[in-house]
Amino acid sequence: MDNEHEGSKRRTDDIYSKSLRAGNRTYFFDVKSTKSDDLYLTVTESKRRFNNDNGKFFYEKHKLFLYPEDFASFQENLQATLDKISELNGGKEIVSRAELDEQREAAEGNEEKTEKPKTEEVKPAGGFTDVSFDDL
Repeated sequence: MDNEHEGSKRRTDDIYSKSLRAGNRTYFFDVKSTKSDDLYLTVTESKRRFNNDNGKFFYEKHKLFLYPEDFASFQENLQATLDKISELNGGKEIVSRAELDEQREAAEGNEEKTEKPKTEEVKPAGGFTDVSFDDL
């Protein structure tokens, strides 16, 4: 009976879990066990959404179940698809999210720097000069 209880406990617990934050999405990679102790993978995409009706946030989730008999072909097809994307992009290197975020921040920083001098260089129109209220 103890073995049965341990088995049921093991089935309800994740054996391994890893998460990946990707912008407004989070991906969860969870290894779980079947009743016969076979391991399988679930990939969950979670997005935070806003419900306009009740004014509250909720999480929209999509799940993919991948079983051991499909691991090899899934991996082959995923790699073939990634290779095709690289080919279609003319061999352009795939940039990580962290690198992409750094590039965007740098670009935004440069835009702010170039915009500031424009506002500082504005000269009064019509020959007006700065006048203090004390001068009046």
